[in-house]
This record gives sequence, C-alpha cells and structure tokens, in this order.
Amino acid sequence: MQEEPNLGFGDLSALGPVEEWPVGRLFAAAARLSGPVMYRLVERHGASPAGFFLLRALMLENGLRAGELAKRLMITPATVTSVVDTLERNGHAERRRDPRDRRAVLVHITDSGRSLVSETGHALQDDLWQLYDVVDEADEPAVRRFLLRLIERFDRFPDDDPPRSPEDGARGGIPGCAPPR
Repeated sequence: MQEEPNLGFGDLSALGPVEEWPVGRLFAAAARLSGPVMYRLVERHGASPAGFFLLRALMLENGLRAGELAKRLMITPATVTSVVDTLERNGHAERRRDPRDRRAVLVHITDSGRSLVSETGHALQDDLWQLYDVVDEADEPAVRRFLLRLIERFDRFPDDDPPRSPEDGARGGIPGCAPPR
C-alpha cells in the first residue's frame, strides 16, 4: 500500500486510498504538491524561489508595479517589497519612477537578473524533464486531452464569482476540487 501524500490539509484518510480518488481530486493533489517541489528545485540551483519567479514575471513584462507583481505571483504586496529589496541589493532588479505617472514606481529587471533567470532556468530543465516524464506513451493522448480541456475551463472560468460557502453546498476536501459524483 502506497503511503498517503502529505498535502498540507491534515488527515485525508476519510477520502479512501489515493489510488481510488476521482481524477479531479488527484489533479488538485498533484497541483498542490507541485509548488513546493518547484521551490525546492529552484533553491537546489542556488536561487531564491520568490526572487526567481518575480524576475521571470519581469522577463515576460518588464516595468510592473509592485501591486501588479503581487497579483500575478499570488503573494502579498509586502512580500513583493521585501523580495524586490533583496533583488535590488543584489543588482538583479531596480525601481524606477513611471514616466507616465511620477507617483508610481515600477520594478525592472537588470541584465544581471536576466542572467540569473536564464542560468537557473537552464539548470532546471533536466530536473523538470525527469519530474514530468511519468506519462506512458500510450496514455499521453488522453492525458493531453484532459489537461487541454482543464486549461480551457480554467481560462473561461469567471473570476467575478464570489467563493462558495458551506451553506451554498460547497463540500470539504481539497480546495478547488469538485466533490465526487
């Protein structure tokens, strides 16, 4: 019998053996575990995970306000401020006034920050291939269809709906996971 994964939600033994969980619940569990693993992989290559992911966001769109970075990275503005302070001290990022609104401050990546993201990203490639190389070739089309449909649903999901409460019929278990049918 396989040991139950530690998902950070306490005792999930009432859900039964993990091998019998619905696919949606399994996906939620895998997604929950992926974040901490990615952070450990980045740390293994000598980079701060928070700094690395913030710099990656700036590589995609340079010159963002701290509040926008916080929203994109799903962290608090205070955490962004602390991370940017460290990145600035290490020469990987810099703050500049927004030329369109002198009251606003934008965070920019430096050449040093670009090098850090590039070097760490290349170092992570082998780790990621090994981590995600778990789908048998025969199963790949079905897994691919599932993930593409899920991405499409997530992309279309309205972001203006209020969260459901237990009184509305929401069920316990893994957050973001539909109850078994």
